[in-house]
Amino acid sequence: MPASAQTPPTQSTWQNPPEPIVSMLDVDPLPAVSISPDSQWLLEFERRSLPPISELAQPWVAIAGTKLNPKTWGPAQEGFYTGISVRTLGATDSTPIYLPPEARIRNLRWSYDSRYLAFTLTQADGIELWVLDVAAAKAKPLTGPMLNGVYGTPCRWLPGENEGLVCKVRPQGVGQPPAEPTVPLGPVIESSQGRVAANRTYTNLLASPHDEALLEYYFSSQLAHISLDGEITLLDNPSLIRNVTVSPDGQWLLRSTVHRPFSYQVPLSRFPVRYEVLNRQGEVIHELVDLPLADDVPIAFDSVRRGKRGIRWRADQPATLYWAEALDDGDASVAAEHRDAVYTLAAPFDGDPREIWRSTLRFRGMIWGNGNIAIATEAWYDTRQVKNWAMSPDEPTAAPILLSERDFQDAYANPGQPVTQPGPYGRSVLMLNEANDSIYLSGDGASPEGVFPFLDRLHLSDLETERLWQAAGDSFSRVTRVLDNGAQSLIVRRQSPSMPGNYYQLDLAREAETTLTNFADPLPWYANVQKEIVRYSRADGVTLTATLYLPPGYNPDQDGTLPTLLWVYPQEFKDREVASQNTRPEHTFTRPGRDSVLFLLTQGYAVLSGPTMPIIGEGDAEPNDTYIEQLVASAEAAVNYLVERGVSDGSRLAIGGHSYGAFTTANLLAHSDLFQAGIARSGAYNRTLTPFGFQGEQRNFWETPETYLKMSPFIAAEKINEPLLLIHGAEDNNSGTFPIQSERLYEAMKGLGGTVRYVSLPAEGHGYRSREAVGHVLWEMVEWLDEHVKGEN
Repeated sequence: MPASAQTPPTQSTWQNPPEPIVSMLDVDPLPAVSISPDSQWLLEFERRSLPPISELAQPWVAIAGTKLNPKTWGPAQEGFYTGISVRTLGATDSTPIYLPPEARIRNLRWSYDSRYLAFTLTQADGIELWVLDVAAAKAKPLTGPMLNGVYGTPCRWLPGENEGLVCKVRPQGVGQPPAEPTVPLGPVIESSQGRVAANRTYTNLLASPHDEALLEYYFSSQLAHISLDGEITLLDNPSLIRNVTVSPDGQWLLRSTVHRPFSYQVPLSRFPVRYEVLNRQGEVIHELVDLPLADDVPIAFDSVRRGKRGIRWRADQPATLYWAEALDDGDASVAAEHRDAVYTLAAPFDGDPREIWRSTLRFRGMIWGNGNIAIATEAWYDTRQVKNWAMSPDEPTAAPILLSERDFQDAYANPGQPVTQPGPYGRSVLMLNEANDSIYLSGDGASPEGVFPFLDRLHLSDLETERLWQAAGDSFSRVTRVLDNGAQSLIVRRQSPSMPGNYYQLDLAREAETTLTNFADPLPWYANVQKEIVRYSRADGVTLTATLYLPPGYNPDQDGTLPTLLWVYPQEFKDREVASQNTRPEHTFTRPGRDSVLFLLTQGYAVLSGPTMPIIGEGDAEPNDTYIEQLVASAEAAVNYLVERGVSDGSRLAIGGHSYGAFTTANLLAHSDLFQAGIARSGAYNRTLTPFGFQGEQRNFWETPETYLKMSPFIAAEKINEPLLLIHGAEDNNSGTFPIQSERLYEAMKGLGGTVRYVSLPAEGHGYRSREAVGHVLWEMVEWLDEHVKGEN
């Protein structure tokens, strides 16, 4: 299409990409796997290929930052499994579980004794609770379509044999949803009286009194005890229940409910919320806290809600709550000696909370072991600092021990994550050795030589580590479970470029292994794709990494250069050495799914996937103040590598990306002449439309307008002189990437005489899910690249 040509909007039909892509899209993905808490059972969950657009186009209701299906009282456009099979760990044969046709399986929950798996089935008129007797390999429904699944997990197991579950159910006699007024009752008015209440951009917020009425209708639920015989006992009156959790001993319920005043500026997670402890009969025993509307949380990263937050049950005690409270008023921008305090409160909840720890950074979580040991984590975004502490929760006066401190982006220094196991109440607690003087750490094992996951024993007395196992060879393995306190028996998931991830049980003492699964390659065409982790340098000396994919059988000496697509997504760093690290494993199984750019390998393209584009701001420097310069320098380094390698001649190159990668794509087209075309999917291009921060930017527009303007490719639209394909889901609900971002960039380029095509995908969100939309996106990409890069049309 000549640069001056323009075409009017058209309603096109869905298109399919060329073979073999179109056939590959309809191949079902490999099953998901779940191993029981006692490691005796292995369940496989079948997954289907892409859903039809008719499913995504079903009516939905947007309320307070969520999307729900009004027919089912569940999430809109939900993902689900289609089948279950069960076998004992180590057996070769599985038993399929009989379920109704076209089952939609969600909300999987093992019972604490591993005898049962609870799950939900979504029917046309609602959500049912089912339970699988694992040993008998039989499933049965416990309820009709009565669960309320619009927000969070609807059901929780009670501990103990045959105790059943506590679930959120629709209120009895709820009636029809409130009708929308045919005549507006009046204007919608919001006001502010000088209180600072900056917020990032959210979608699907409340917008009218009718929306408020819908929220109170669909989010209203009751707690019910549901026995394994299907007996249903209502426990409370209807309220806007956000969540319910069960104490480890099963005697208490922690219920959180939202209430008015609602907000039109923030989602439901920021609404006023009341936390109460109930007994098993549903009676309120203790009101823990009633938090006000949190529409004024500062936008600085690590700012949090004031008051109690992260309220949970302590995993190693029968009924003890714990939470954190900010000591800096929740404002990360102010100086403070301590950021958070952590408190506990034990049943019967009539005493005073006990402070057990104070953090100097923001509290990130606790892994409980027993009364003598727990591991607390604190971190701070601005410095990229993370610390792990071993503490004695029942002796808070004992000095905590610093286990590790590092830049949380420093993969080479990552000691690994503590290994857990089911504790005395079935909840995950720290795995200790038999002497109770060591814990275990499982890590990725990134290093200059490659990525090789490991399992270590950490001796708490001297903090010395002992390497027990590490991946090696031409496959990639990772520990998924440690089976004994001596760490001599493990389950690992192993994969290679030609073999999908399968599970194996290792006996380290006997150096023996047992195959647990035997999944086959669903797309064997890709077995001979050439994949390589490549490293090259930026002009400023920063080492960059990318994954280079070449079509099967490609020989540069015989076949010459290839048209090449770079698929990008930048990241911010505070340390150039850390930004230079190699964190991607080489011997992994990689097969395309949905709208993956790896499908382009079938059409004769080379793909440089994820070339690192670090945006570095060391010391007091902000990374984004030199965003454009560093972005272009990274792209130049990648192009130079491809040309020097002989993969590309530099004249048939495209740049593309999704979300922040789309933003990157438009910027590279505006500020460089390295590429012949671009593909930008679901991006944001005008940063003045996200004035209170975006991605890694914490400053607001009025603090640094020059940064927002310089980084906005919309402002530089006249410089985009290469063809650009814009694709966007018409129902994008991601913060900041409203469809208007693509609409306005299209209008700007069209008005300036640019070559641009805008594809809006009905019923699709930030990512694309339907078979029709995914196929069409791949068709658009192939057509665009063939015309503007390969030059075949």
